Parts: sequence; structure tokens; C-alpha cells
Amino acid sequence: MVKAIFFDFWGTLAENGTYSPMKQTYNILRVRMPFGEFAEKLENTLMTKPFEDQATAFTEVCKTFNATTHPVVIDKLIGVWNKNKLLAKLYPETIDTLKALKEKKIKIILVSNAPSNSVEPVLEKFEMNDLFDGIFLSHQHGKLKTTGLFEIALKKHKLKPEQALSIGDSMETDIKGAEAAGIKAYLIDRKGRREYENKISSLTEILDLVGGKK
Repeated sequence: MVKAIFFDFWGTLAENGTYSPMKQTYNILRVRMPFGEFAEKLENTLMTKPFEDQATAFTEVCKTFNATTHPVVIDKLIGVWNKNKLLAKLYPETIDTLKALKEKKIKIILVSNAPSNSVEPVLEKFEMNDLFDGIFLSHQHGKLKTTGLFEIALKKHKLKPEQALSIGDSMETDIKGAEAAGIKAYLIDRKGRREYENKISSLTEILDLVGGKK
């Protein structure tokens, strides 16, 4: 029996306010390494601890990739990530789906790889905090989804992996991280472009997975 659903945030519940901030960062820094390797390194640098401010955070990011820490570059990075949260919007079915799950007494848990002060303002803007039974952001726990964040959430809520489902849009972080923790994962693929055994195209399909629409 499913007792909880773990949700990713960006690309799952909320749409980025700008074209992939991570890919824009990759281009701004002119990094010479495969994007997948860059993304993993960026997440470990930017998303596993809180920073005093954004300038400090992105200065450390630049140093990690041996890139210039010129103020123009730092300001450009800050602008990209700020635009992402300021212009973010929820997918049309997000709120109704979360409310329907709450009516079914299913725990709703947010698990997200995220830098400081990126997801929190969006949750507040759309008054979402009360919809979640738990919120686990990587920068608060020092772990990414692939390095223990799911396990922290399971332990906190006294759940066995088989009692939870995980929904996310990234094979590299959401799916692999959940599977490594023993959680059945579903890929949300709104454009139908990727292959995975457990796949949905809309959040509303989750209601069928847990016993039909209410």
C-alpha cells in the first residue's frame, strides 16, 4: 500500500522561470567537460550546503570549475538563477493533484536538489508549504538525491521504501536516486520524448496509481 509520494520540484511540480539555469551556467562558465559531469559537480558545490549570499555561492562555483570570478560573471549567474525563481509557475494540475492526494491521506513529501533560497520563495509565493507533510532540500541536509536525500526522508517519516512512490522528470537524479533507495520511481515526461518503464505524462495520472481519482 502506498503511504507516501515523493515529489521532485523543478520540471515536476513547477516550471522553470527561464531556460535551464544549469545549462545556462554551463555556457556562461564555458566549461570544457561533458554536461553530465558538470551537472553532478555543480550540484555538489552549489546544492549541498547553505551559503551566506548568492555572490558567495557563485564565487565558489566559479572556483570549482577554474572559471573567472569577475563581478560581471557572478552577476550574470545570479541573474539567471533569480529569474528562474521569480518567473517560475506551477503546472496547471499541480495544486489540484496535491490536494486530491491529501484527501486520500497519502503523505506528500518534497525532495529536491536545490541551492539556498531557490525553492523556498516559490513555495511561499504559491502558498504550497501546507500541502506538504515534509520538505527535504539538499542544501539543508548536505545530501543530494543520489547520495542519501531519499533515505533521510524515508527515515524521518518512518517509511519503508516499498511504501512510497517517487515522481520526477530527471533520469539522472530523480529516477536513479529513488531506485538506489529502493523506491519505485515514475518519470514524468510531458512531451513523450523519453523511454522508461514507469512513465506518466501528467500529474493527474498519479491518482490512478494510488487507487483512482477522487
